[in-house]
Amino acid sequence: MSMGQNGDEPTVGQLVANASKELSSLVRSEVELAKTELKKTAVAAGTGAGLFAAAAFLALLAVILLSIAAAYGLTAAGLHPAIAFLIVAGAFLLIGAILVFIGMRALKSAKGPERTIETSKQSVEALKAIGKGDEEHAALPEPGVRR
Repeated sequence: MSMGQNGDEPTVGQLVANASKELSSLVRSEVELAKTELKKTAVAAGTGAGLFAAAAFLALLAVILLSIAAAYGLTAAGLHPAIAFLIVAGAFLLIGAILVFIGMRALKSAKGPERTIETSKQSVEALKAIGKGDEEHAALPEPGVRR
């Protein structure tokens, strides 16, 4: 089976070289797509982590206020001293609980590189089809394009 003798058909070596170039380009495109998707996910995860840090800081302030309430509990005017300081500390704890809830929602919204996974699966299926000689399903997907 010598190909390329009439000049119209590419040789086996040319076909292998073209397949290698296209496969290399496909892999590079998939890596680039993964980077783009992971940047978006990292921002969402960073926001969630930042909100958890803010909640921890407010919880620390609540501990400090509870300590001050114990030290100055006898000097407050108006309400009973202990009750007045407990109300302030309880407000800080409530704010901290709200921030934890918002942080959990932000972390749950962080997703993996879904498009990259999908196009990678399509590429693997196409390569398997090529390996089995099934030329009908052998078209490789365009990088970053959904079907």
